[in-house]
Amino acid sequence: MEKQTLSELLNELEQEMLRLGYSVGSMAFYRRRWQMLQDFAQKQGEVSFSEKLGIDFIETHFRIFEKDKSRQLTQHEVQELRVIRAIGDFQLHHAILRRYYKHKEILTDPYYLKIMSQFQQFCIDRGYSSVTTDHYTKQSARFLDYLAAQGIGSCQEIQLTTTNTYIKSLAGYTYKTIEQNICSLRCFLRFLHNIGEISSDLATKLPMVQARKQTRIPSVWTTDELKKLITAIDRGSPKGKRDYAIILLACVLGLRVTDIKALTMDNFHWAEKKLILIQSKTRCELSLPLTSEVGWAVIDYLRYGRPKVDSKFVFIRHMAPFGPFSEADHLTQLIAAYMVKAHLPKLKKKRGMHSLRHTLASVLLGNDTPLAVISDILGHVDTDSTAIYLKVDLNKLRECSLDFVEEFENA
Repeated sequence: MEKQTLSELLNELEQEMLRLGYSVGSMAFYRRRWQMLQDFAQKQGEVSFSEKLGIDFIETHFRIFEKDKSRQLTQHEVQELRVIRAIGDFQLHHAILRRYYKHKEILTDPYYLKIMSQFQQFCIDRGYSSVTTDHYTKQSARFLDYLAAQGIGSCQEIQLTTTNTYIKSLAGYTYKTIEQNICSLRCFLRFLHNIGEISSDLATKLPMVQARKQTRIPSVWTTDELKKLITAIDRGSPKGKRDYAIILLACVLGLRVTDIKALTMDNFHWAEKKLILIQSKTRCELSLPLTSEVGWAVIDYLRYGRPKVDSKFVFIRHMAPFGPFSEADHLTQLIAAYMVKAHLPKLKKKRGMHSLRHTLASVLLGNDTPLAVISDILGHVDTDSTAIYLKVDLNKLRECSLDFVEEFENA
């Protein structure tokens, strides 16, 4: 088979981008870069596209690979790289990977839209949480869009080779992203088999991700870092009162961010000094002691910080339109903003709300708290989930062990 020329490849890529609805401005930008690439290839005596040709083109015209390695690229420079990466991806997979553009609605075919609506209802009927349902439907929609790019117009045409080539297109994503996509795809294929859209149970034939999340080292904070983070919060402002209460709930009680966002007044049993809730992840009841510093932080926010908004949720946004946080909001920006104010370095490890939960578990472990007790505090169904904290260096934990009550009362 004769190798496809660069001109032929770019023509097919252009047609796919037009099918996907790229804007006039975006298409004009891509066409200019494609012409530059073709001129460069002609000077190099190259007829077909290759990874080396793309790299040489980028280095000759923009000299940005050193910045790419150190992750110091500007948005403009990232776009230059995307032009070449999109060509390489299309050559390999005959599809434009979704990380290269921002369209929110990725499906337009009525048949695929109907399938996706049925799958969403399937997830709801199975009792999946709204977050899980959202992940499954979005990632399955990307799979359907991949099918459309391959000219596959019906789920009945899906074969094992189809799913395998799609999974290969995920190369370059993190382990966690690949794991989530395969999990979503497995559920989606099971649904298709249940409704008779596919005759073979392809879900059982998908590859298993060999790595386990327990091999990762959780991100924890030191005593000094936590003090600086807390000090950076303006507890005199309404937003500061809210953020202070939220952070205490995460690092003192170890609540997941999803559960913090879902708290209502009914969860606070003031007379018993308890916080009782049904966890969104496990659907199990969790009862925790409502410590004085957490209780007073919540009361201070409710009395003097919370906007007068008719919402059952305790914590709401402080920017119009006022209301509860969205399900997709992990409050990462909240931690990031205070890290900047506290002049804390942004390390390679993620420092989101969940890292505060990690810190509580790690400190308890460092204080020789039994794993079963830590599991109860964190609301884990079993100790296997808690075992990830055993990966933390206990000597390092002793450096950050602290009495949360004492530290936060003195903050």
